[in-house]
Amino acid sequence: MVTLYRNYDRAALDVQYNARATVPDIQPILKKYAEDSAVARRTLECALDVPFGMHPDELLDIFPAAGAAPGKPGAPVFVFIHGGYWRLLSKNESSGMAPAFTQAGAVVVSVNYSLAPAVTLDRIVDQNRRALAWVHRHIAEYGGDPARIHICGSSAGGHLVGALLAGGWHASYDVPPGVVRGAAPLSGLFDLRPLVHTHINEWMRMSEADAIRNSPALQLPQAGCPLVVSYGESETDEFKRQSDDYLAAWRERGFPGSYVPMPGTNHYDIVLTLNDPHSPLTQAIFEQMGLAPAPSRIPGILPRHD
Repeated sequence: MVTLYRNYDRAALDVQYNARATVPDIQPILKKYAEDSAVARRTLECALDVPFGMHPDELLDIFPAAGAAPGKPGAPVFVFIHGGYWRLLSKNESSGMAPAFTQAGAVVVSVNYSLAPAVTLDRIVDQNRRALAWVHRHIAEYGGDPARIHICGSSAGGHLVGALLAGGWHASYDVPPGVVRGAAPLSGLFDLRPLVHTHINEWMRMSEADAIRNSPALQLPQAGCPLVVSYGESETDEFKRQSDDYLAAWRERGFPGSYVPMPGTNHYDIVLTLNDPHSPLTQAIFEQMGLAPAPSRIPGILPRHD
């Protein structure tokens, strides 16, 4: 056995970073992503396929806060970045939480970006930074407050949240270092060095230098916003460790951060809990954003009797 990272050999690393193998069947969950997002687009006020760049993949779906009206103060903004190991999914499956968040008083933005292996991770990170810069410049046109932007992402999206929290890039994109006021990476990947030795690199094609350059754990900022970290109960040890270590490093720098346990969830269905205004994860993000759940029923969520 040749150890490559933290006493893992190639075979063991492949097991640790094979998220799909942690669920019996991913297809019903992906189908639910698409169905919930379609409901949001069909039932809520929204601006679809808003370009933030010149490439056809560089698009946003924007859902204004419920009850927004001219003259009202801008609403906090919830930006969601989808996962899919940087090679799958899109914004079209990534707005299922819009009913809960818009009814609670937030503007919701779902980000689309290009996928590997057609583009490099450097390009994907650049697209998400440009998307955030666009939101900062233009979200007031949709009733959002550019001073209250919060970001959330799952899996690869959790990594991209980390890339937006990293230091040193803001001046090049003409955004203030404190553009992100709160963040919630879910099941994120923050140190990419082990992935170089796994099947993931068949489509990511990262060198060791690429992995280091794009590892949020190695690019922590000088000042940090409040952080909410969570992951599914059935995640592998390495997925859990990645989040735990990132949160620990965040706190060691004196930045506020908390972990929210989500019993009974897995790597994929934890995202579905974001449309439940009563889930511990949603509640923690609402608190971070200064929101309270609306009393009206959210589509697809049964009323709670307790």
